[in-house]
Amino acid sequence: MAKPTPAPAAAPVPDPEGGAEEGVASPKRFRLPRLPFRISLSRKKLIVGAAAVFGVGTLGGAAYLFWPEPETWPRQALPKIQPAKAASAPMAVAEAVPPAASQPQAAASDVADVHAAAASEPENPMDKLRRRLSETLGDGGKIEDDGPGELRLTTRRPANPVAAAAATGTPAARFAAAGGAADTGPAPQPKSAASHWTYQGATGPEVWGRLKPEFAKCATGKRQSPIDLHDGIRVDLEPVRFDYRPSAFRVIDNGHTVQVNVAPGNHIEVLGRRYELQQFHFHRPSEERIAGRQFDMDAHLVHKDDEGRLAVVAVLLERGGAQPVVQTVWNNLPLEKGEEQPARVNIDLNELLPADRGYFIYMGSLTTPPCSEGVVWMVMKTPVGISDDQLGIFSRLYPMNARPIQSAGRRMVKESN
Repeated sequence: MAKPTPAPAAAPVPDPEGGAEEGVASPKRFRLPRLPFRISLSRKKLIVGAAAVFGVGTLGGAAYLFWPEPETWPRQALPKIQPAKAASAPMAVAEAVPPAASQPQAAASDVADVHAAAASEPENPMDKLRRRLSETLGDGGKIEDDGPGELRLTTRRPANPVAAAAATGTPAARFAAAGGAADTGPAPQPKSAASHWTYQGATGPEVWGRLKPEFAKCATGKRQSPIDLHDGIRVDLEPVRFDYRPSAFRVIDNGHTVQVNVAPGNHIEVLGRRYELQQFHFHRPSEERIAGRQFDMDAHLVHKDDEGRLAVVAVLLERGGAQPVVQTVWNNLPLEKGEEQPARVNIDLNELLPADRGYFIYMGSLTTPPCSEGVVWMVMKTPVGISDDQLGIFSRLYPMNARPIQSAGRRMVKESN
């Protein structure tokens, strides 16, 4: 039986991507029937394409589902600037900026706008007053808050009140320009500050010398005033030459006495020196005594020469007729302590002097702290009358403001014949 003839080997199918290799099977093909054209894709390309289409579709769907509408987008709230209510600009800024817990933090430009708005607010009246007081006082005082709408002002007495008055342009500088006012009494004290010395109690004359170092002379001085005038050496003393004329004046209740500051132009001449009247003030009862006798009141007229040396004329006052100069002063008493009351009339101090100008003369001191010595005292021997009503007015203000008698020691006391 004849062997069948072997069939011829099948011709290799061309590979569209690079040809066929002998003995290697060609990759499978996917064919789409009934199309006017033929599409042939490899499995690798099909997977990559499907993945790309699926990814783009997924991203698009997510954007469509979760992307918010424009009107629902979050907006950053800017801080609302309100007028400052606090006493200072920094507090106003703190009120204007909202807390971080309740609102988003403002941008740097927004914060700058807030500061600019706060700086443009008008200055608080209390801050303005505090600033102006600080500029005026400098190192001479202290300002403290003393409750809503209140300030406490504490001042320190300058070592040279006349120079301080001239430097600050106060009304007292007008007199200082013509010789200066003698510091023979305490400076006016603020109503809120306690007196640094008194005439009675724990800060009375017995302890003046221990209150401050500058008051030491009140305790250690050897020529202190006032003294009891007796057994004076009778001599022909030259008369005190009074050159007084009607002058403007101002009245101040300085917390220790009623003081009258007199305009320049009134002088005395004694012991070859010329002294200009600075001021006069009152004491009750009289600080001076004559042979142990004390009078109802006295008036001290304080003068100063060109070298700063002091001379005081003491006029004794006792019950009698009305005193015109005293009445003029009482008519111009200020309503508040420490306030200077200018008078609209002039005063003539010739009307305060006794007709008999005989006097005692001795070297003494100021009768109030700091008790400085080297003061020439002239005490008129003849008292001047003052009415009960006039005496009563001063008594209501100062029932007692006289320093006790000091030791005369071995001082020379002269008395006119």
